[in-house]
Amino acid sequence: MIYILLSISFNALLFVIFKLFDRCKIDTFQAIAFNYFFAFSVAYFSSDIKFSIIDSPKEDWFFGASILGVLFISIFYVTGLTAQKIGLSVVAVAGKMSVVIPVLFGILVYDESSEIFKIIGICMALVAVYFTSVKAHIVMNKSYLYLPVILFLGSGTIDTTLKYVEKMYVAKNETSVYLSAIFLIAGIIGMCSMLYLSIFKSKKLQFKNFIAGIILGVPNYFAMYFLLKALQTKGLESSTVFTINNVAIVLISTILGLFAFRESLSEKNIFGIVLAIIAIVLITLSI
Repeated sequence: MIYILLSISFNALLFVIFKLFDRCKIDTFQAIAFNYFFAFSVAYFSSDIKFSIIDSPKEDWFFGASILGVLFISIFYVTGLTAQKIGLSVVAVAGKMSVVIPVLFGILVYDESSEIFKIIGICMALVAVYFTSVKAHIVMNKSYLYLPVILFLGSGTIDTTLKYVEKMYVAKNETSVYLSAIFLIAGIIGMCSMLYLSIFKSKKLQFKNFIAGIILGVPNYFAMYFLLKALQTKGLESSTVFTINNVAIVLISTILGLFAFRESLSEKNIFGIVLAIIAIVLITLSI
């Protein structure tokens, strides 16, 4: 459980950093693109084994890592677009409720347990994510309905693919190597996008966004690293890990928003928090 707690903690730190980005007028896309390079650097230099990134294409997991690198930056772009066109509540709900995809994959494909406490807990967790995340009555423009659908499917695919490639091809001592390839590919795509925007759209690159990328890159790496370590832990099933991880991140982020950033909570949010706590207890009891 220690790895799940560490992953949740670093994800909560990411929430705080993104909130501060908004206050400091940081260009989030630029910070994210830079962040992937610094996350790659942390992964590379913290690896337990010596490796050459040039040799990565020879590894069995490289194709899966390449797909994940593309998905990382693509789904981030969809996340930003969804927030602009529909709202942050939709982003939070679609992104976190996507946990149903890797959970079902784990139960159906990996033949993971489906005890009554666990199933009830997972169902409660999904309801909790919705009520905890929604900040207002959602009015959705039907012409943009495809955005949360892509976000839901894309986020779920990332978690599912991350676990599948790790389970099938990645040795326990290769976690950092695997992550380094994912982050490097995402960073290269992000950098190419930034250069395109800079040259053809007159979007200036700013030094403060570079610094923001450094600040974001370190916790981003460790959030992913400890999630993978939790998935590798004997006795912990992926459906359990993903559910507890996602619902706890939503829960802690909401509480941090309340106390650190003076955000208000509706009755729906409070109901969601209570449900989230009960869901985590039920799922933990089923381990």
